[in-house]
Amino acid sequence: MEMEHYKELEPFSLRTKEKKFFFEKELSLLTLHHYKKSKEYKKILKFFNYNLKNKELDKVPFLPTRLFKEFDLISVSKKKILKVLKSSGTTGSKPSKINLDKENARIQTLTLTKIMQTVLGNNRLPMLIIDQDPKIQNRSTFNARAAAIYGFSIFGKDPTYLLNKKNEIDYKILNLFLKKYANKNFFIFGFTSLVFDNLVLKLSQKLIKNDFKNGILVHGGGWKKMENLKVTNKSFKDKLSKKLKLKNVYNYYGLVEQTGSIFIECKDCSSFVTSIFSDVLIRDKHLNIVKDGEKGLIQLFSLLPKSYPGHSILTEDLGKIVNNNCKCKARGKRFVVYGRAKESEIRGCSDV
Repeated sequence: MEMEHYKELEPFSLRTKEKKFFFEKELSLLTLHHYKKSKEYKKILKFFNYNLKNKELDKVPFLPTRLFKEFDLISVSKKKILKVLKSSGTTGSKPSKINLDKENARIQTLTLTKIMQTVLGNNRLPMLIIDQDPKIQNRSTFNARAAAIYGFSIFGKDPTYLLNKKNEIDYKILNLFLKKYANKNFFIFGFTSLVFDNLVLKLSQKLIKNDFKNGILVHGGGWKKMENLKVTNKSFKDKLSKKLKLKNVYNYYGLVEQTGSIFIECKDCSSFVTSIFSDVLIRDKHLNIVKDGEKGLIQLFSLLPKSYPGHSILTEDLGKIVNNNCKCKARGKRFVVYGRAKESEIRGCSDV
């Protein structure tokens, strides 16, 4: 199977065994590509005496996300860089920097489109964004929040921002949007904490004239705040359903280091599903692979990164792979995410 043909397949169409051979082959080619093109990546692999002939998934070298904060990792000429994505990061910490050339940005957009069409359908939907309109001064640099808004906006039309310049709900704008689109499917996008803060806590039902029953919400990130508020994924959905009749709710998981190959939550089992473009393994604090069902650090794989060595990333998130025999038709490895690991658990991989 050629790569171009592989890209034409539906994102959740292959069983694990069907996907394994081609995925590992392409991933090993990416490792070789970055070894040849990135001086920093080559130094890392040489330091660990990595055998470039290895093709098994668990043998693919990984980079901790922290390296993208400390080094400018790039596998193409700097002249070819189209834009630099930056993670939001915590206060006082450096953001990750992801260098994208034109081709890498194109592939990420195409892949994201294929994945999102499984949730939104093939037509662009009216889009309500639970955020302010981002004002980006440097058009070549995006932070994670703005990049996500612009990235997902390609699936919507008539993009409408819920919040005004004062960061308050603009009820006039909201009611105009709902008057036009409430009777048909519409797309809602936002970061989890902002969705909860504005749609669940602040939105006044007395000031809106329509409900959200035809909305399709895609949300991600911001779960640390939800944990502090003791709001679970289930209670988050229950509150949206009870207050706004909003029932089509999909959590997504992804990293700025692997933009495009996101993981969408299955509506039936609430776990994330890998596509034919991505995969996942779980490692313990000693970096050993754990058995399915055991919790550990999440390692993510993607076939998309070519302008930077981000095809195998060790995250700072905890999760586990689950085998739940879900009734849905989506094929792919399933996993759940528990949130950010404690500092002590991350230190175990600090020498990688």
